[in-house]
Amino acid sequence: MSKELLALQQIAENKIRQAQRDGELDDLPGQGKRLELDDDSHIPSELRMAYRILKNADYVSPEVQQRKEIADIKEMLQDCQDERTLYKQVQKLNLYITKLNEQRRTPIHLEEEQVYYQKVLERIRVAQMDSDKEKE
Repeated sequence: MSKELLALQQIAENKIRQAQRDGELDDLPGQGKRLELDDDSHIPSELRMAYRILKNADYVSPEVQQRKEIADIKEMLQDCQDERTLYKQVQKLNLYITKLNEQRRTPIHLEEEQVYYQKVLERIRVAQMDSDKEKE
């Protein structure tokens, strides 16, 4: 460790000890409780601080945000009965999937698959026929 870092560490330690003696660290929130530390061992040591800053700022990468939106739309499609709404949501879903695939630049076999309107429409029709049969 360089002399500058050692000096900085010594200054910090002295300030902490002084604050402890003066009682400035008494009655802090969470005192006496276990610290919840994140397991960041999978992150390279030179990137850990940057990752922690981004996490503490509630930053979410665009790819993760798009994946969340894709998952939300897929979940909504499960309960959607209106064909017009369904069609619009499938178009939106396919747009998000296309954008995600373009950003990632991954091989085609690893790309997210698009949802096709006709397949979804057939599924709804089958579900409607089943519910009509149950009513009879």
